[in-house]
Amino acid sequence: MIVRMWHGRTPKEKAGTYMEFLKSKAIPDYQSVEGNLGLTFLKRDEKEITHFLLITYWNSFESIKKFAGSDPEVAKYYEEDEEFLLEKEPTVIHYEVFFNTARD
Repeated sequence: MIVRMWHGRTPKEKAGTYMEFLKSKAIPDYQSVEGNLGLTFLKRDEKEITHFLLITYWNSFESIKKFAGSDPEVAKYYEEDEEFLLEKEPTVIHYEVFFNTARD
């Protein structure tokens, strides 16, 4: 299993609206891709900034490419992200999972 991690930051006052956007657009988009094994979306407030960490689980890099394009290291953005994000980080981080005990 491969974990793909994306990080973004919004002004705190936009965090709730961005969270709803992620639920309505990003989650269905991720889940529509064959090979996506699951999602964990996290947020953390830090003074006037809210950090978002999207952790997604995949069965292969080929599946990630179906979602993100030919270069899986490049971050994928939606047009609406312009309204919320303070900047667009150009890349994501991948890790190979060698042990996991997570449960619902």
